[in-house]
Amino acid sequence: MPYCQSHCPLHNHIPDWLRLTAEGRLQEAYDLSTRTSTMPEICGRICPQDRLCEGNCVIEFSGHGAVTIGSVEKYLGDNAWENGWVRPIEPGTPTGQSVGVIGAGPAGLTAAEYLRRAGYEVDIYDRHDRAGGLLIYGIPAFKLDKSVVDRRVARIEEGGITIHRGVEVGKDVTLSELRERHDAVFVATGVYQSRELTVDGADKEGVVRAIDFLTASNRSGLGDDVAEHADGSLFARDRDVVVIGGGDTAMDCVRTAIRQGAKSVKCLYRRDRENMPGSRTEVAHAEEEGVEFLWLSGPASIEGGDKAERVQANRMELGEPDADGRRRPVVDPSSSFSLDADLVILALGFEPEPLPAIFGEEGLAVSDWGTLECDDDMMTTLPGVFAGGDISRGASLVVWAVRDGRDVAQKIDAYLVDQRKPSAAAA
Repeated sequence: MPYCQSHCPLHNHIPDWLRLTAEGRLQEAYDLSTRTSTMPEICGRICPQDRLCEGNCVIEFSGHGAVTIGSVEKYLGDNAWENGWVRPIEPGTPTGQSVGVIGAGPAGLTAAEYLRRAGYEVDIYDRHDRAGGLLIYGIPAFKLDKSVVDRRVARIEEGGITIHRGVEVGKDVTLSELRERHDAVFVATGVYQSRELTVDGADKEGVVRAIDFLTASNRSGLGDDVAEHADGSLFARDRDVVVIGGGDTAMDCVRTAIRQGAKSVKCLYRRDRENMPGSRTEVAHAEEEGVEFLWLSGPASIEGGDKAERVQANRMELGEPDADGRRRPVVDPSSSFSLDADLVILALGFEPEPLPAIFGEEGLAVSDWGTLECDDDMMTTLPGVFAGGDISRGASLVVWAVRDGRDVAQKIDAYLVDQRKPSAAAA
């Protein structure tokens, strides 16, 4: 199997649709891309290809630069929409069974599409007023225009899938009620609880969570009235911005702050460039746009009165490897420095919300990290309740959520086929 294909979570048929594209057989190339992915033009825009397919391209290894796989994938999808090649969802023969999906993000939308094709009635429940999850509210529009997501969502609904917007499970409806209403339930809530910064001053005004900053920006771009933009609390214009973190969310924050007209934007990361988790391409873009990166630097305190005015930071050194094999950052006590900052954005990663408490289901087991425990068939400890995406694997990439949505649809189908057997009915 080619390296680019094996390092794609979806195992897209990349060499084959690259060849078809080169030959001008664009519709065939697009059709082939959809055999493994429900949203190729979205993954083409937002996947970190530099550490997946393109980063493992044999031409990249030879020193000639990778084939721009992501750009080709994006082009194929956009071209297919423009030419009417995107086929509607064709529901399979009705099974008489239904599935409830909690969460309208990439995992939930993908599972819903595959299940509808298999003949199930599918209802999606999402607490937000728009479907798309982090595709809508977490990823900036300069990386993913929201119309690209909206047309996929529209296709989902035109295929007979019902999306219940503004419905929060645990508040507006219980998981128990959904289990009674549907023959199976898929939990695809994602992870939205931000990790906290545990230094003095982290509770000062002007210290904000990345998800709040990005959501406010996306809502404003969608035309919503955002009070936090009007009062400036989540707006970067004319402010000294310091983003703490080194992942893709941090890159989204620094580049958003630049576009909002920040006075200065700095990114503070405790490891070096080689050990950061974010996309190298995103870092390069951010540097081109004027972001200053302070590698091997960690926050010691947030200073000021009631409002943040400065970040006091320490230089770091890389020590012994941790349990994951990454060298552990250690404070260098001989050096410290201060940064002007009246807007500090915390991009330290995300953790699962306490779903058993929220859903009122004590029997829903979680791991030590708070993710839902699942067996090899992606079923949780509650019969007929499945989970996938970030809520079962931890904060990860959109492409892995799509992969889980595809896989769980097969698992749910197998489970419900078994439930239809006479022996199961008799039992």
